[in-house]
Amino acid sequence: MACASCSTKDGQPKGCKNNGTCGTDSCNKLTVFDWLANMSVPNGEKPFDFVEVRFKNGRKQYYKNAENLSLSIGDIVATQAQSGHDIGMVTLSGELVRVQMKRKKIDPKPDEVLKVYRKASQRDIDIWSGARDKEEPMKVKARQFAIDLKLQMKISDIEFQGDASKATFYYTAEERVDFRELIKLFAREFRTRIEMKQVGFRQEASRLGGIGSCGRELCCSTWLTDFRSVSTSAARYQQLSLNPQKLAGQCGKLKCCLNYELDSYLDALKAFPKNDTKLYTEKGTAVCQKTDIFKGHMWYAYEGEWMNWHKITTTQAREIIELNKKKQKIASLEEYAADLIEDTKVEFENVVGQDSLTRFDSPKGNKKRKNNRNRNRNKNRNQKNKAQRKPQNKTNNAK
Repeated sequence: MACASCSTKDGQPKGCKNNGTCGTDSCNKLTVFDWLANMSVPNGEKPFDFVEVRFKNGRKQYYKNAENLSLSIGDIVATQAQSGHDIGMVTLSGELVRVQMKRKKIDPKPDEVLKVYRKASQRDIDIWSGARDKEEPMKVKARQFAIDLKLQMKISDIEFQGDASKATFYYTAEERVDFRELIKLFAREFRTRIEMKQVGFRQEASRLGGIGSCGRELCCSTWLTDFRSVSTSAARYQQLSLNPQKLAGQCGKLKCCLNYELDSYLDALKAFPKNDTKLYTEKGTAVCQKTDIFKGHMWYAYEGEWMNWHKITTTQAREIIELNKKKQKIASLEEYAADLIEDTKVEFENVVGQDSLTRFDSPKGNKKRKNNRNRNRNKNRNQKNKAQRKPQNKTNNAK
């Protein structure tokens, strides 16, 4: 229902028949599974009278059901706004709303919260859908106005209020922008109340959506709600190449998924000695060149022999460090590295089975048989030709 392709009838969504998904990536943004839907409220307890309502591009707010309306997920409702009313879809109801509000630290005070007016009528939906149709051409004109005024800003999205009385312009900018003249042009051209709201680059990507380099929809537009800071140290800990083109997401910032496995890498690195710790042997001083977090191996090279690397385990490295602390030295790293020499010889197996790769080739014996058959045929032909020529020669001699 959030996209323009979905149609309604008598205030109820018909759906775009995409089998639970949205063809334009607008209906299923930041969806929540109600795992408390089948659980009944204890006796004597009233059901929680708040509902979660979603608006365009995943914007969500919580409203109080003061009129005790029978609301369920998917209902289109008219909600209270600062002036007028707004139209949205109910995405969550019941006790799970209490959990969500507690997680987001929203205090359900009766004097401050907004309310649900009613279920949206067909007239409300027609006005709302008509306003939604105006947003795309308005965005093209608004961007042109900003370019004409030479403002260092980008208008990423426009959202109309449900009663079409106000339009919110979302924009991104590196620095502070004086858009007073721009608002005058917008009010003169679009003839509606204008509100400018600046968002970050990550919030812009979450509103617009898209496909990431992994081939899936962006996390920020489907399920991710909190944007934590991502630093280049997260890539260093995971031994990723510091290539900005590979580490940056659709928003131009570092990918949020760099933080997903960072904790597990940090836990694994606790078993590794520091890379700047040197190993002292009788042969020379060894410096760490490379680590393999998954296998627990480390490569060391002697000072002056940087091309020759010796692989040892983390336990062996710690053992050598403990001996160095006691002012003891081992003979050389080759003694430890010899235990980890692996046989790199590859043994190929017949994955096809017992059939050989030449099973479709013609066997050599067939050629001999074919040659013998051809010789026999030629002999028979020659004999027939001779037999046919003899009677003709007799007749000629008789004449």
